[in-house]
Amino acid sequence: MNFPLVTTDWLALHLDDPDLVLLDASMDIVLGKEPLIYDELYVIPGALSCQMDKLFFDHLSPQTHAMPTENQFTAAAQSLGVNHNSTVVIYDNQGIYSAPRAWWTFKAMGFDKVFVLDGGLPQWQAEGRDTVRQFATTTESGDIKGRLQQYKVCDTEFVLTHLGHAKVDIIDARAVGRFNGTTPEPRVGMRGGHIPGSLNLPFAQVLSGFKMKSPRELQSIFSALNTSNNAQRVFSCGSGITACILILASYVAGHHETILYDGSWAVWGGDAALPIE
Repeated sequence: MNFPLVTTDWLALHLDDPDLVLLDASMDIVLGKEPLIYDELYVIPGALSCQMDKLFFDHLSPQTHAMPTENQFTAAAQSLGVNHNSTVVIYDNQGIYSAPRAWWTFKAMGFDKVFVLDGGLPQWQAEGRDTVRQFATTTESGDIKGRLQQYKVCDTEFVLTHLGHAKVDIIDARAVGRFNGTTPEPRVGMRGGHIPGSLNLPFAQVLSGFKMKSPRELQSIFSALNTSNNAQRVFSCGSGITACILILASYVAGHHETILYDGSWAVWGGDAALPIE
């Protein structure tokens, strides 16, 4: 499978596959949208909690949501029983919110058999499918080894040196008000505005209900931004979570030359030495 999404129908048919590793990548804090609130834990049968907040960010980094180190990723993924020949499917409890960040983390670490469940837990529940009240557990460690693909993640220096580059489009997933600096940033003391020359595509615009819009719809959305088919797309947001929704959308639309600005506005907006618009 080359397409980055799997449907609920596909997952229901493959829940018992021995090579499937199903991960819940829900996060405790949801920003940029009205969060879905649950009265108790609902889990797709067989799913493991990947503990995004705890295991898949580098907490030794000063960044808010830094990409994990290779060793950290390897230890976390192995603890979840992920092998080099596993098929990993990731979902979250908001539809499509934090699952794309987990998906891109696996991709950035050189693991390609990873997919996002289109619509996540809300879509699964809306279709009346079974859920359980606790996560599954695994007793066997996997053999996956992370190897960071440097071209999938970039830092502030890369963005700064590529401002105005004809072959690089910088696309910001934040809401219009935050992009324009007319709405206060959620982080105290953070500057408002955006990276000079960047384009704004609020992540909600690539979604339809709980699911991702169709490839044709997404192609039209990116075309309306005047993005180049030959350009590398650098995606940014508040702290590197919702930017990955747009990376996923770009993949669905057929454009794979994508890179995550890991620090995003939490780094750029917090550094008075960097230019803003």
